[in-house]
Amino acid sequence: MLLTLLSFALLLSPSACEIIFEERFEDGWESRWVKSDWKKSEGKAGYFKHTSGNWAGDPDDKGIQTYPDARHFAISAKISEFCNKNRTLVLQYSIKFEQDIECGGGYIKLLSGYVNQKKFSGDTPYSLMFGPDLCGAQTKKLHLIYSYQGQNYPIKKDLQCETDKLTHFYTFILRPDASYSILVDNREKESGSLYSDWDILPPRKIKEVNAIKPADWDDREYIDDPNDVKPEGYDSIPAEIPNPKSKKPDTWDEDEEGLWKPPKIPNPAYKGAWRPKRIKNPNYKGKWRIPWIDNPEFEDDPDLYVLKPVKYVAIEVWQVKAGSVFDNILLCDDPEYAKQVVEEIWTKNREAEKEAFEEAEKIRRAKEEQEAQRAREEGERRKRERGYDRHHHRERDRYREKYRRRDRDFDDYHDEL
Repeated sequence: MLLTLLSFALLLSPSACEIIFEERFEDGWESRWVKSDWKKSEGKAGYFKHTSGNWAGDPDDKGIQTYPDARHFAISAKISEFCNKNRTLVLQYSIKFEQDIECGGGYIKLLSGYVNQKKFSGDTPYSLMFGPDLCGAQTKKLHLIYSYQGQNYPIKKDLQCETDKLTHFYTFILRPDASYSILVDNREKESGSLYSDWDILPPRKIKEVNAIKPADWDDREYIDDPNDVKPEGYDSIPAEIPNPKSKKPDTWDEDEEGLWKPPKIPNPAYKGAWRPKRIKNPNYKGKWRIPWIDNPEFEDDPDLYVLKPVKYVAIEVWQVKAGSVFDNILLCDDPEYAKQVVEEIWTKNREAEKEAFEEAEKIRRAKEEQEAQRAREEGERRKRERGYDRHHHRERDRYREKYRRRDRDFDDYHDEL
């Protein structure tokens, strides 16, 4: 079946594309994958079901789904050894988080060197780790961890993954110039370089920490116009003047009220304190910044992008709630072929899957409403029963008290006799 997929891929791709590994989990997939015994003795090892999941655009398109809850999952497939020196590396796969995952990974790994697949675990060294990791409301991360000289380096950027319950394709492309791209459902979400987005090598440039701004550095963008002169008499212009329209009232008595003075109003000729005009500074050199210099500790590695020869594709995750469907794993050297795979599978099936999911959600909500209604009815029934019991107890107590009183009255009567 794998050879059939490879033949189909070569026909589909118009360019010379080498497909190192492609797994669509059709019949016979178990012969290519080895399930690890890691955590088996502790009763914490999960397994994978061969299924398309609860809703699928194509029910015949199956993947492998984690099961049951609160388990470790570890499985790997041996591939033809692949070295990406002078070649583009493309790693792609799809995943569907059907469950309310709460906390768990959905990533895959590339392994190099010899691996005892039956003992493959979370401690097994890897060359690349890529994919989603979700935990609670805070962690919705897209991992991209690169191994260099035996040490793992996570990408410095904060990458976010998809969080709905539908299928999504994740694609990582690494080129011989050390540039990379990350695609989600064939849309580029991030790009950059191993040099800048990982702390693998020291930076090429560093700031000159001892640099001092030159004394003649003029960083004033605007200055007072030296040719602007304050007009003669400017300072003698009053801020307020008597209101020329105001008249002394006929009833004003100067003997009693003093000399009448008209009220003052703002002087329209007054322009405030004089300031010279501002003009562009002809000597402006811009804002001074600490200069960058070559880092004496930087030593380039032209093979920075080269992974150790890859020999295995693997899945190793922990999930509180299981139910993730892994599928369509691809390792090749042609980004265009990877795009075609997404078009062939995801683009064709996404609407059907979305409709199936919405129908499943509609049924789920209706079921929840029915259960809630039954719970409300049960609550009302119990409330009525409690009310009946209280009434019954009150009547019983009243009856007992009545006869206790009668008995006391009879005893009193008998004593009087």
